[in-house]
Amino acid sequence: MAKKKTNEWVRMNSSAGTGYFYVTRKNPRTMTGKLTLRKYDPVVRKHVEFQEGKIK
Repeated sequence: MAKKKTNEWVRMNSSAGTGYFYVTRKNPRTMTGKLTLRKYDPVVRKHVEFQEGKIK
């Protein structure tokens, strides 16, 4: 029997509005809400909050 895919890819958009993004994986069973991470944005050269968005 094949394994069911548990993780999904999500796009982390910068809250600084620069258009910079990271792509990461998240397990939707354990993390039901929107994912927010504080990561480095090289465009503004600061650590800012990144929020989950859809991959187009």
